Amino acid sequence: MTDVEMGATGSKAERLPITVEKPTPYTFDLGNLMVNDPNPVELPQGESLNASLQATARDGAQCLLNQLLTTCNITSSAQHGVLLTLPAPNTKLPRHKPLPTPKPPTKWELFARKKGIGKYSQNPGVALADKERRKKLVYDEASGEWVPRWGYKGKNKDNEDQWLVEVDESKWKKEEEAAEKGGSIRGMSRAERKDRIKRNERKMRANDRRAKKPGSG
Repeated sequence: MTDVEMGATGSKAERLPITVEKPTPYTFDLGNLMVNDPNPVELPQGESLNASLQATARDGAQCLLNQLLTTCNITSSAQHGVLLTLPAPNTKLPRHKPLPTPKPPTKWELFARKKGIGKYSQNPGVALADKERRKKLVYDEASGEWVPRWGYKGKNKDNEDQWLVEVDESKWKKEEEAAEKGGSIRGMSRAERKDRIKRNERKMRANDRRAKKPGSG
């Protein structure tokens, strides 16, 4: 039977004390909400390692709460509830890897910053237009460059130039039909894309004619 089941079926657990005494006092970094316990972990006779670690963690959390309630500035209001003001962190947390170094600007970025081109322009409209233009680009991991999503050399045409194309299970029937006609699913994809372009162009022309009719507005 697990601890949860024992707690649910047994008597109510005794409330633990809020004061914790240790041979060596804790050290705190309230800015990082961190407490350091320098005391060695002791395993009492007949107690499991998991229970001992849980008790140690509980004592550390209790001491951290006590320190927060006695040291930090705590205010309350009906509008914002309880507001806890923490001091600045004073412990440098370890990192597995060093911080990445900033990438040096390219020659174009230096030139654009000097001349005020694109996102470096003082005119907010130019910066917004450059941001909208970048939405139409997508990063190509193979070439390491930003390429258009659609259109000339668009990312959506990658499968048309590959020697191996993954075919969806739902498209197997189309593949069989294309093979009977001497084609392939790649050619069908290209034809479907061109059909969509022509269909959109017809709709645009129809909309233009409709807009030019008198009384259509």
